[in-house]
Amino acid sequence: MILAGDIGGTKTVLALFPADGGVAAGALHETRFPSADHASLEAIIERFLADTSATPLAASFGLAGPVSGRRANITNLPWNINADSIAERFKIPKVFLLNDLEAIATAVPHLDGDDLHTLHPGHPVADGNRAVVAPGTGLGIAASIFNGSGFKACPTEAGHTSFAPRNAEQVALLGYLQERHGHVSFERVCSGKYLPGIYDFLLEQGQHQQPDWLKNELAAVTDRTPVIVNAALKNQADICSATLDLFVRVLGTITGNIGLTFLATGGLYLGGGIPPRILERLKQPDFSAAVADKGRFSELCAAMPIHVILDPKVALHGAAWAGLEALQDG
Repeated sequence: MILAGDIGGTKTVLALFPADGGVAAGALHETRFPSADHASLEAIIERFLADTSATPLAASFGLAGPVSGRRANITNLPWNINADSIAERFKIPKVFLLNDLEAIATAVPHLDGDDLHTLHPGHPVADGNRAVVAPGTGLGIAASIFNGSGFKACPTEAGHTSFAPRNAEQVALLGYLQERHGHVSFERVCSGKYLPGIYDFLLEQGQHQQPDWLKNELAAVTDRTPVIVNAALKNQADICSATLDLFVRVLGTITGNIGLTFLATGGLYLGGGIPPRILERLKQPDFSAAVADKGRFSELCAAMPIHVILDPKVALHGAAWAGLEALQDG
């Protein structure tokens, strides 16, 4: 069996997959643990293996944090993860660590059917590179590169590249954010954590009114993003709709940028928690238009398929595929 894990600051999901049947056969056992309730990943693994009496051939973990060789840290947890320590303690012959976006990119070639919603069919190239743009709490970006015989997942930190405005409104947004934060990355605009910054910018511009009920709701919560997005999706407040409109168009810009960067003729895949939540908004033509708005390369970008990943366990499945592929490669 293969032990696979999706390790994040909020939750850790561990699952066992058959080494011979692969991920498509489904998990033999799967358990979700609150990450903050445990002192380490090893404590969770110990509990899981004790409950299942399993002796895995290999383990593969997708981690929400930077991976350096055989070590990793979780961004929102005080965990130091060491693959060699896990292998020795639990007598697992092979242990692999990969970034969570790398895990998603590993899963991408295996996604089909109910795993995806296609926003734009385009003209896919079977052996073309694929790219993942995943707005969630932050903005994760990775690629799945064809190497002649298969696809290789490549993590990046492209979400932190400099925000590139496309029109006067976005230029004004850049100036507003620069005054407050200095460098402005795409993540600073296009992620759940920072979406309220767009709202504050539009409020300061004075073109949209803030209803009293909305002001009260926003004042009562720590995380304003769900309130703003819900109001936008329900057309309850113009300022919220305008916030989501601007967010979606910037998401289109970075998605097109990444498509060109990796020559993603095999497809562009939207991951993370936000795209499925705003799927109906992404179906409107301005998103795909922003993806393709690349001047002389607009035709190339317009040919790239665009999909929203609907599989809520895609990082777990990607970690499992990574472990299986590593075993097959010896």
